[in-house]
Amino acid sequence: MTRSPQRPPRRSRWPLAAGLVAGVGLDALFGDPRRGHPVAAFGRAAAALEARDYADSRRRGAAHAATCVLAVAVPAALAHRRTRGRPLAEVAAVASAVWAVTGARSLHSQAERSMVALTSHDLRSARAILPSLCGRDPAGLDTRDITRAVIESVAENTSDAVVAPLLWGALAGLPGLLAYRAVNTLDAMVGHRSARYLRFGWASARLDDMANWLPARVTAALTAACAPLLTAPPGPLTAPAGPFSPRPAGLRPGATPAAVLRVVRRDGGRHPSPNAGQCEAAFAGALNIRLGGTNSYGGVAETRPELGQGRAPEPADIRRAIVLSRAVTASATALAVLIALTRLSDTHGAPC
Repeated sequence: MTRSPQRPPRRSRWPLAAGLVAGVGLDALFGDPRRGHPVAAFGRAAAALEARDYADSRRRGAAHAATCVLAVAVPAALAHRRTRGRPLAEVAAVASAVWAVTGARSLHSQAERSMVALTSHDLRSARAILPSLCGRDPAGLDTRDITRAVIESVAENTSDAVVAPLLWGALAGLPGLLAYRAVNTLDAMVGHRSARYLRFGWASARLDDMANWLPARVTAALTAACAPLLTAPPGPLTAPAGPFSPRPAGLRPGATPAAVLRVVRRDGGRHPSPNAGQCEAAFAGALNIRLGGTNSYGGVAETRPELGQGRAPEPADIRRAIVLSRAVTASATALAVLIALTRLSDTHGAPC
């Protein structure tokens, strides 16, 4: 009587989920490491490689992107295999990676510093803080322009620095976390439409577009779901309150999910980026403000269509954007945990 071969045990799912939660907690408590940040080290290595392999060529740019991403993904895959069957080691590895590649606390901290400077009418400080949030030229921007820039950065980076790495981590473990951050960092470094990077950075930019396509739309959906948690500033209601729905004086309920999704469907595709527009339109709808306009990058002006149909943003809206981003962060963490606990694993323990 022949025995059927025994199948190797399936990889336990809970260490990945626990590592994701622990990593988000580490970021919330400590923020980015002050010294020896792994992402900064990767950026320095990528810049050193670019100095040697740069050419005004898509092919050379594609080779540069592949080399940089594989240099991160291969060691991550080896670490993924080495932690198989060692739950505590896997939790520690995933938590450390999540802490390194996410940036919710830093994003919210810089945005809040900008809000304080703008509220104090300190434009000089607000302009000095802006480069830590986005790449547009701060010189000459007034209060309204800086406010809009900060909120747009919070919207886009809620996806890039929080939702996307958590989703890729839930789907592909350590390799997903680190490879995604490598792709996103390369896009920030060379994925520009400048004369130097138009061809060389093409592959990095397209790779980032693909990596963020789903996370950006998940971010928009989570933003819509969290929108009712906000309270709007005083102002006329779009519809009068009924006799059985009293509200605190001076406060209005946040936008409904359906209203936010309508803004996303109408305006999300008008942005030059296939992904940033989804997030910015969702935040514009949730905050009932207008985003978009003329931005300057490296002395080159870009005029972008307006997103949303509310009022112009004010410094106080930055705090509401931070509250919304924190709610999306919590929701994305819960979603990532759910995916990690329910996704299928193959018999060798590698992510499907």
